[in-house]
Amino acid sequence: RGTTCCRKKGLSEMHLCDVTLREGNQMPGRAYTADQKIAAGKILDNIGVGSIQAGFPITGEVDRETVSALSEQVDASVTGLARARSDDVRAAISANADVVDIFIPISNKQLNHSLGMCQSDALDALTNVVNMCTDTETAAQLTLADAFRADISTVIKVFDRFPDIKHITLADTVGARAHHSVEKYLQTLTENVNDERIGVHFHDDMGLATANALTALNAGVGRIDVSVASLGERAGNPALEEVIVAGDMEYNQSLVAKTTDVIPACQSIMEILDEDVAPGKAILGEEVTKHESGIHTAAMLETPDAFEPFNPAQYGGERTLIFGENTGRSGAQRLLSRAQIEPTTEQIDNFLKILAKEGPIETSEAISLAMSKVDRDT
Repeated sequence: RGTTCCRKKGLSEMHLCDVTLREGNQMPGRAYTADQKIAAGKILDNIGVGSIQAGFPITGEVDRETVSALSEQVDASVTGLARARSDDVRAAISANADVVDIFIPISNKQLNHSLGMCQSDALDALTNVVNMCTDTETAAQLTLADAFRADISTVIKVFDRFPDIKHITLADTVGARAHHSVEKYLQTLTENVNDERIGVHFHDDMGLATANALTALNAGVGRIDVSVASLGERAGNPALEEVIVAGDMEYNQSLVAKTTDVIPACQSIMEILDEDVAPGKAILGEEVTKHESGIHTAAMLETPDAFEPFNPAQYGGERTLIFGENTGRSGAQRLLSRAQIEPTTEQIDNFLKILAKEGPIETSEAISLAMSKVDRDT
């Protein structure tokens, strides 16, 4: 259900799994309601996100209701998170999750200090709960916490132990890796396992989550976890909108069906969840596609991509050019030309004074101002 494919020749089928509803709720002071989560999940489904991690059913009624409702109402595959414990897995199955995402630490450091287990114990625990899913004909996938700091031979053992699990996700749980080590790790791993089975889950503690996700995308992994505006524990996760836009621009891959709805969809989800978007937030921030510099706006009146990496309209956003006291002569001249005025030096000078007094204003208002206040006979 809900599969979205990459277009790049030679790469495997790619799933984006959005974890906003679960990861975002783990941020301090957050307590999203079931209604908020369900509404946000429907928007994610509408743009074509292939998989939605809707909640952690063992934690309470809100997540159980969210998983159950979305599994009935969306085309995306709805996953319920579970520890490698029978009660967790039973709760996810009871919530009618399409897929139970079972997680367990795999590095010695986290196994020893958080669970008091060895790696053999972890494999046995996974076997027990995977068998529970098999017995109830419920799909399972695995997430290996702190995998990028674990011995790669142990990770390979997990893939070998569970050949029928479609996706096994490797989590950079504390955001400790940069793209070079991620690339090297995945290259070694794909020499031993099918890249289509590999999923990745990154955190942004060093500001590298999206870069790491794109490195994994280029390596051909089968699944990437993302979240709207990077909402998630601590510094968050790879931003859904960043991965979609960068995947499209850099790798010519459409990761969702409705790319033209990405920006408004993410903005709507932030509103539903009562989250703020920082003005300078990549892709979504209001300042990202707003331009006031005289040099920039003058060029962009003729060639918008002169100072933009992408056309915001391609993803449902809008470009805003601002004119005022920072507008230069070239920008004023081009605005006057758009107002059907072949400007003289005096007209440009007068218009710059008008813009300085009336601004900052947007393009259409600036052109109207030129038409109404610039003397064409000068």
